[in-house]
Parts: sequence; structure tokens; C-alpha cells
Amino acid sequence: MATKKQVDKTISALKANGIEAVFVENGVAAKKKALSLISAGAEVMTMTSVTLDTIGLAKEINESGKFNSARAKIMDSKTSPREKKMIGAAPEVAIGSVHAVTEEGEVMVASATGSQLPAYVYGADKVIWVVGIQKLVSSKEDGFKRIYEYVLPLESERAKKAYGVAGSSVNKLLIFNKEAQAGRIHMILVGESLGF
Repeated sequence: MATKKQVDKTISALKANGIEAVFVENGVAAKKKALSLISAGAEVMTMTSVTLDTIGLAKEINESGKFNSARAKIMDSKTSPREKKMIGAAPEVAIGSVHAVTEEGEVMVASATGSQLPAYVYGADKVIWVVGIQKLVSSKEDGFKRIYEYVLPLESERAKKAYGVAGSSVNKLLIFNKEAQAGRIHMILVGESLGF
């Protein structure tokens, strides 16, 4: 787990890089904070995330009726493959997590399919990331190491159980150095180990 000094340094760096960042003590507070950033009735895409599932945020967004669930549209068999891509790529709000955050405020997101990346990069009007502070690293090199040596084996096991596949792989890797649009990206750093 990161120290308070590391968390404070990372938050300052994220803010300097155009990413709004706050620290909360636990998953309950993270869920409350995330929900406060989303307007009632907003179209929200919950990206696949152990973190969101653990704190009950994905369920709240997709099943409470308070929001317009983009995931529900994507899971609907009547939605065409092309429509699914369009919905996932440009929702009003995209919410998920990331795999590493450096003390210089760089954010690293690994993906097998890349499905969450278009919304994060540009398509979503607002992006919210909920991130356990165990994901803070000192450098991009440590971030790569974390992704390949720690995250990938755990994600492979999850993918085997969830999808019946042989495992996962890092097919696409996104690094955010800065965000040009002020107020677009919000990161909620959580003082407990969430996700992987």
C-alpha cells in the first residue's frame, strides 16, 4: 500500500496533468463520491472492473434505475454489434479503474480487447476512475512491471472463470500523460486494496 506521502505526491501530479484527483478512506466513501459526480439520468458506461464490482458501484449504476445504463444497452441482444461499439465508445460518463498510476501523475490502462479505451481517451464527456492505492507506483517502468507480473496473471484467472477462455493478454496498453480538457477526468484514490 502507498504511504500518505506517495498519495499526496501522486494527487498533486495528477492535478498538474489535468486529472481531478481526491483521496477517500474506503470503498463505501469511494462509491458515494463517484455517485456524487454523476447526474441523475445520465448515460453511464460501467467498464468491466473488479473494483467497481467489489464496492457495489456497477450494480448501483446498472440496476438502480437512477441512471441510463449503457451496459444494459450493450448486453441487449437486439443491439447490433455496430451499435454496441458506438455506445461503448462515446457514453456521457465512463466509469472504471486503471492498472497503475505513477508518482508523476501518469495513468496506465491495460486491455485485451481495447473496448474501454475509446471512451477513456476521448469519447466520454466525463471519465471516473476508482483506484485502490496499492496501484500507485514510482515510475512507468514499475507500472509495466506491475501490469505484466501482477495484474495479468490475476486477470487471466478472472477471464478463465468469467468467459471460459484460456486466459488474458495485454494486447493494448494506454498511457495518459495529460488530459487537455479540464474537469473531464476524475480519479478517486481509495485507502484500501481494491481490484488488481
